Amino acid sequence: MSEAQVLGDAIGAGLTARAFEPEAGEGEDGHTHESACLNCNTPLIGSHCHNCGQTAHVHRTLGAFFHDLLHGVFHFEGKIWRTLPLLALRPGRLTREYIDGRRASYVSPLALFLFSVFVMFAVIQQTAGELDLDKDKQVQINVGLSKGTQEVERSLNASRARLAAAEAKGVDTDDLETEVAQQERALAAMRRLGGEKLSSTGFSILDEVIDETKSNPKLALYKMQSHAYKYSWALVPISVPFLWLLFPFSRRFHLYDHTVFVTYSLSFMTLLFAASMVASAIGAESLGGLLALVPPLHMYKQLRGTYGVSRFGAFLRTGALLVFAFTALVIYLVVIAAEAGAG
Repeated sequence: MSEAQVLGDAIGAGLTARAFEPEAGEGEDGHTHESACLNCNTPLIGSHCHNCGQTAHVHRTLGAFFHDLLHGVFHFEGKIWRTLPLLALRPGRLTREYIDGRRASYVSPLALFLFSVFVMFAVIQQTAGELDLDKDKQVQINVGLSKGTQEVERSLNASRARLAAAEAKGVDTDDLETEVAQQERALAAMRRLGGEKLSSTGFSILDEVIDETKSNPKLALYKMQSHAYKYSWALVPISVPFLWLLFPFSRRFHLYDHTVFVTYSLSFMTLLFAASMVASAIGAESLGGLLALVPPLHMYKQLRGTYGVSRFGAFLRTGALLVFAFTALVIYLVVIAAEAGAG
């Protein structure tokens, strides 16, 4: 069962429970009505215990259980509907509000990032096409490539021998050199199709990942997705130092400010990527192409609103931030590839 189905079942069960059990508990609304906190027995004043912080009235319905599940795991609450519009349209204001301590109305950056990652990988699992090449056909292709490669190798060796003999005699070798070069290119192409290792990156782990990807692309894709989901949090510490470079040695902005900025930005980019995949899956490739133009504008608006820089300063920093973001992504993918190879 997919994540979307699990989520749908949970929501459906919660709504059903509320419909069939509206009067469970001490009150008609499913609440208990205590005069003292059930956790520490402190007399209650207001909606929360002022001693331990527990909610004054405890939900005791099955529907409330599923509400708490969604609230605790996915943060599906009123906050998210106040956070997402600001994240999309006024990211600088959202980031600055959270940094300055006005947080009660918004989902925290880390919670939103984790939710965004969950959404993205759920979309990937539902929309990414699988490699369904028939096994027997793949075997036939590999056998044919192997035989063809052997034939080209023999022909290349013969051509090289003729070229060496011609050079020893001192005769013109232009035609033979051209023939050898063509056969070498053909052999390299056939080896590439056959999945042979043509060169080394200098890093044994990455070489293993490349070889595994060629020999079993479905397994390699599964490993990459699994490790990317598990280590998605690593994008934050990888990205923060690059953002610091935009305001080096600044006394106004600190690493905490940059961390909040990066986490909210990554949340938006993750949701944007998920939206582009959905657009491609439903045949709206043109919409997916337009979404690719959004990141620079979003970075510009978030830089201006968060750090209060001028238009020109935000423009210059946006260009640098695009380069930094690409570099951070490459570092992250290399780390994930290495982890997948080691696993």
